[in-house]
Parts: sequence; structure tokens; C-alpha cells
Amino acid sequence: MPDSGPTLADVARAAEVSTATVSHALNGTGRLSDATRRRVRATATALGYGAPRRGPRTRTLGIAVTTFPGPWNYAEIAYFSRAVTAATAAAHAHGYALTTLPADRLADAAWHTLAVDGMLIADSPPGDPMARALRARGIPVVFDGVPGDVREGDHWIDNDHTATTREVLDHLTAAGARRVALQAGSGAETYARAVTQTYEQWCAERGVAARAVRFDAADAAGRAFDGLLTGADRADAVYAAYDPGGHQLLAAARRHGLRVPDDLLLVCASEDPGYARTAPPVSTVSLNPELMARAAVDRLVALVEGAHPPAPGPTLVPAALHARTSSRGGRRPRMP
Repeated sequence: MPDSGPTLADVARAAEVSTATVSHALNGTGRLSDATRRRVRATATALGYGAPRRGPRTRTLGIAVTTFPGPWNYAEIAYFSRAVTAATAAAHAHGYALTTLPADRLADAAWHTLAVDGMLIADSPPGDPMARALRARGIPVVFDGVPGDVREGDHWIDNDHTATTREVLDHLTAAGARRVALQAGSGAETYARAVTQTYEQWCAERGVAARAVRFDAADAAGRAFDGLLTGADRADAVYAAYDPGGHQLLAAARRHGLRVPDDLLLVCASEDPGYARTAPPVSTVSLNPELMARAAVDRLVALVEGAHPPAPGPTLVPAALHARTSSRGGRRPRMP
């Protein structure tokens, strides 16, 4: 008989509570204090409750995005939509199902009992409770992007965000820009930190002021850019590091009577093909989500099956700058 592992009663005895309390704590139900929920969940994790044992695999992988804990639909974002589609195809090619999990982390409770053979986590922030629970259970995890808390033995797939950010900034400078601004991320994921830190270092190397605004998905009119686009020393180029940023900046430029690219250069990190059809077409940076997803699933399956486990650490996937009209300065007059 296979070892079934710790039971609900085992967790209850170790935590000195009833089995009903354990059930409520792990499922996010009942009227329990936060301290009791945390203690019971920590006990369950320490005992390995719900961890896979020496039985048959479920042949199921999971995928989730844990950057923000609230209920937001990452499937509506072009990058994640394309990544999930590619990951599903790759999982099926290996004979696995792929379960797409919501961004609210299922109230953190399900990670103690989730029945998957391996998990792909995108944009895992520091202190990610889902990553912590799965690591404690011994479930193989591969990260899309550097995990917020890198541990020995971790596996992740990523782009070289430092090189890509420098490529974009140098591209804008070559097109005539002298005051390049950044629309930066508001999350704690490594992508946001890497892009912002590279931009600030690039500005310091050139002795120019860093100009950054925070990305706000709800800011369709691009009001956050207003301070950058006015005055004698206004920005003459912007790198928008998040998907809707290009549309937001086009709206802001129209409001301020600025022409793109004559008065303002623009590059946006996005997988949205619609940017090739805007007026003018917007230059984009693709992080190649399909390549990222396939590489992540291949590595995850290798970890799950264990015959030839890959070495820990990163696998780098190249990003691609698609230069279009919005960042081609041509004969645009250079600002003083």
C-alpha cells in the first residue's frame, strides 16, 4: 500500500485543534481568527499534508500568476493569454493536462492540498505564499521570471531585462531623443524592479535626470503622463514597460497636441498585435511568451518525471524589439 501521508487528524493533533477547525482553516471557511488559520496552515505545510506520495501521478500541471493577490483576470493581458495557450499545447504534447488557476490564489488555502504534479508560477513576488506552500510540499515548481525569493535549487525561465531595456533606451537615443522617460511597474515582481533599476542606471551614466511614472491599468486617458509632457524640458521619448501603456501615451499626446513621432518617440512592451495598426504604428518589445511557456513546461515535466532532471537556475529567452513609426525619428527636429 502506498504511504498516504499525514491525515486531517494528524494536523489537528499537531496544531491542538479539532479536525473541523483544520478543515475550515485550509478551505478558508468558518469563523476562525487569523492567527489560528495561519498556525493551522503552517502546521499542515510542515507536516507535508496534501503532498504527493508514492502513488500514481495525476499527470496534471498547474499555472498561475501571483504578482498581485487580488482577483484580477490575467487571461485578458496579451502576454499571459499567449503564454497560457502555449503552455497548454506544450503540456498536452507531453501527455499532461494544464489547470489554469485564478490570480486570487484561492485564498491561499488550496496550495496545501492542490492535486498537481508540478506548478508553473509567473511573476512570483517576494513572500509569495503559494510558492512557499508548494516548496514545502515538495511539488516541482518552475517560475516564469526570476522568483521574488530565489532559493538554491530553483528553476526559472526569463528574458534579459537589463539588456532589453538598454536596447530600447539606446534605440530611442539614436532616433534623436534626449529626455527619455519610463512608465514603470507598480508591482514587486522582478521584471518591474529590473526595468526600473536599469533605466535609472542608464540615466545616471549619462548625467540626465530619471523621469518615471507608475503604470496604472485604469488610466485609459494617460493622465499619469501629463507632468512629463508639458514645459520646456518635457520628455521627448517614453518607454512604456506595460501592455496598455502605448495606448495611454497616444491618448496623452493627442490631449497635449504632441505628434508621434515628430514631437514624441514611443516604445511599448506588449504582445498586442494591434499596435501595428495604431496611428501611428507603435514600436513594441516582445518578451516571446510562447518560447517562455514552452521552455517552462519542458523543464517542469523533466523535473516531475525525474529521469534526466535539469540543472537549477535560469534559462534565458531572447526578447525582440519591433521598431515601427512611433520610434523612428528620421528628420524630426531635435529639442534643445
